[in-house]
Amino acid sequence: MTRWTSGDPSKETAVATHLNPYLSFRDNARDAMEFYRTVFGGELTLSTFGDFGASDDPAEAGKIMHGQLESPGGLVLMGADTPAGMERATQSNISVSVSGQDLAELQGYWDRLAEGGTIQEPFAQAPWGATFGMLTDRFGVAWMINAGPEM
Repeated sequence: MTRWTSGDPSKETAVATHLNPYLSFRDNARDAMEFYRTVFGGELTLSTFGDFGASDDPAEAGKIMHGQLESPGGLVLMGADTPAGMERATQSNISVSVSGQDLAELQGYWDRLAEGGTIQEPFAQAPWGATFGMLTDRFGVAWMINAGPEM
């Protein structure tokens, strides 16, 4: 996504910096990233520690060193397995937020993410006029889905 700086129109420039969620898993990044492909669609690229010779431990050779999902709508989600010798970061203070105007599309995301997950706030009409909900999916990732007017 390209955004334009606001300010002096004669000095506007394209801003091509992106902020993308990068999810940490313990031994189930492949399953998680394949699940997210069923949720969002798109192209999934998975590279293992073995692909890059990045681990001396044969048990970790098939683990995901980097996974990247790029959806047709421009969403980019990345993730990887955390090697056994490293502390795994948890998402306890972060939620992945997906917003848009297409209620049917976002309802579909919600329905698939909720399968096997825990709903904190049902996907329903919110005070700001959007349809909004919060859940934690089966992989422990917290999500906020907002369909309609931005918060």
